[in-house]
Amino acid sequence: MSYITDYIEKNKQRFLDELFALIRIPSISSQTEHKPDMLKAAEYWKKTLLDAGADKAEIFTTTGNPIVYGEKTVDTSLPTILVYGHYDVMPVDPENQWVSAPFEPVIRDGKIYARGADDDKGQSFIHAKAFELMVQTGTLPCNVKFMLEGEEEIGSSSLKTWCADNKELLNSDVIIVSDTSMIAEDVPSITTGLRGISCLEVEVSGPSYDLHSGIYGGAVANPVNILCKMIASLHDENGKVKVKGFYDEVEIVSNEERRELAKAPFSLEEYKKSLNINEVWGETGYTTTERTGIRPALDVNGIWGGYTGEGSKTIIPAKAFAKISMRLVPNQDYTKIAELFKAHFESLAPAYVRVKVTPLHGGQGYVSPIDSPAYKAAQRAVKESFGVAPVPFRSGGSIPIISTFEQVLGAKSILMGFGLESDAIHSPNENFPLSNFYKGIETVPLFYKYFVEEYSKKQS
Repeated sequence: MSYITDYIEKNKQRFLDELFALIRIPSISSQTEHKPDMLKAAEYWKKTLLDAGADKAEIFTTTGNPIVYGEKTVDTSLPTILVYGHYDVMPVDPENQWVSAPFEPVIRDGKIYARGADDDKGQSFIHAKAFELMVQTGTLPCNVKFMLEGEEEIGSSSLKTWCADNKELLNSDVIIVSDTSMIAEDVPSITTGLRGISCLEVEVSGPSYDLHSGIYGGAVANPVNILCKMIASLHDENGKVKVKGFYDEVEIVSNEERRELAKAPFSLEEYKKSLNINEVWGETGYTTTERTGIRPALDVNGIWGGYTGEGSKTIIPAKAFAKISMRLVPNQDYTKIAELFKAHFESLAPAYVRVKVTPLHGGQGYVSPIDSPAYKAAQRAVKESFGVAPVPFRSGGSIPIISTFEQVLGAKSILMGFGLESDAIHSPNENFPLSNFYKGIETVPLFYKYFVEEYSKKQS
C-alpha cells in the first residue's frame, strides 16, 4: 500500500532521530544506579505515545520500575490490539569490546549499533511509529492499547502484579509483541514458541577469609576449584543435564512436528562460521535448531571469585560465585526446576565447603497457536511486506511475561519480531538493520488491517 511506504519515506529520518533519543537513555534495569534513567525512559515513551496520537498515556508507579500505558479508542464495537514492549536493557559489560559507545547510537553498514537497538527499544519503537502512521493517514482500523515496562530483563515482577490489578484496563483481543527475531532478512518468520527460564546464583564458601596460597595451599579446599568441579558435573557426556527430575515434564515433540520445524532454512556451516567456532555442542540425538527450540538447556552466565586484577595475588579465596540460567520448554515449571536444581547442587557439595543457592527470577515457556486470527493476519502482513510467506519456528529465547499474559489477562500473544540472530542482543555491539526497522513499520499496519478482517470472519 503506497500510503504506508510514502509516509515512512517522508518521515524516516525523524523516526531514527526519535529512536536514537530513546536509545541514549541508559535504562539498565539490573543496576540500581540507573533508577533515574528508568523514569526518564518511561516519560519519553509517554510523550511518544501522545505525540503519535494516543487519546491518553500515563505512567503507573510500581514497587519496581514504572509502567507506561496508552490507548486510542476508535470504536468500542471493534476489536482491540494490545501492544507490549519493554524499555529496559541489559548491562553493557564488557564495555571495552564495543566498537562505539553503547548508548551513543551510530549507523555502520546499514545497521544501528547501540544497546537496545534491537532488544527492545528498536523493535517496540516500530509499533509507536506504525501507530502514528495509521493515525495520521486515517487508517487505524481498530482500538489500540500500549503497555511498556522496565523490568523485562530482570523478570517482569512488577508487571505481573500490575496486570492482575488492571485486568479491565488491559482487556484486549490479542497482544502483539516484537521482541523476537526472524530466521534471516530474506527468510521472514513468526515465532510460535518461547522457552521458559529459571535464573539462580550459587555461592560456595570455604574458609572465613582469603588465605595465603603458599601457607595453606594443598591443605584447605579452594572454593573456586570446588565450584568449577561442581559446575562441570552438571552435564553428562551426551550433553544432558544431570539434575534429577529435570526432564520429567519436558514436552516430547512429535516426529511430524520435528519434520516441519526442520523445513526452516539452516546452514550448520554458516552457523559455525558466524560464531567463529569449530564445532557445535549439545544434547545427543537433536539438531542444533532443536536444541535451541524444543529442548531445555543449562548454562553458566558468569563465574567469579578471588583476585582478578592486574598481576598476581596468591590466595585461596574464601568464596566463589556463579550465575546460572536454565532455558525451559513447555510443561517445565520454572519454580519447580529451581527447587530441583537447588537440591541437586547442594547434594554435590563436599564436606569442606558450604553452598548457598538463591533463585533470582524466572518464567514459563509459551506456545502460540497457528490457526488463530492473529497468526493468519501476521502471515498475510509479513508475506505482503517481505514478498515471501513467513516460516513458523520456535525460539530458544524467553519472554517470561508472555505466559503470564495468557494466565492473568486471558489473551493470546502473537510474536512478530523483526530482529536477526546476528543482532548480538545482550552482547557488545548490539545492532539492528535499518531495513528491518523500516520494514517493521511497514508490516505492522498491514497486521492491524488483516487482524480486523480475520477477527470479523471468526465472529461471523
